[in-house]
Amino acid sequence: MGKDRKDSPKLSLDDIDLQILKRLQEDGRISNSKLSELVALSETPCWRRWKNLEEGGYIEEYRTVLNRRKLGFGVVVFTQVSLSSHNIELTNQFEQTVKGFDWVQMCHCVSGNVDYLLQMVVRDLDEFSERITMIRHIPGVNSVQSQISVKEIKNSSTLPLG
Repeated sequence: MGKDRKDSPKLSLDDIDLQILKRLQEDGRISNSKLSELVALSETPCWRRWKNLEEGGYIEEYRTVLNRRKLGFGVVVFTQVSLSSHNIELTNQFEQTVKGFDWVQMCHCVSGNVDYLLQMVVRDLDEFSERITMIRHIPGVNSVQSQISVKEIKNSSTLPLG
């Protein structure tokens, strides 16, 4: 099974490309004018590089990070899920179901003693109880273990570009 062109690493990025990517991670709303100033390029070459990075798949999307606490999501939960079987239909059904839950922020299929690791946000412990019940009712779910975050130390989606 071949990788999509956008997922394949390209070794042709130079220092300026990496600077552009780093600055865009810091501020996705930066103007081309400001970006070109920060990376020491004139505007047109900077804009071309930016567009090439988008077209090459290095930039997947732009998004706004919302303040979860201000919006009432006071609890972050990490949940480990084990399935009763690794049957492809069962795992596909679990994955598709979880993708539909907007309160599941991340879901990873992991190695080790469990099959999946989920990160969820909920408003309070009552909502947490409801969400865990929903997960337990997904066909094939064998066990669920959760850890509630008591303090967030770091939360970042930026990549270490140097």
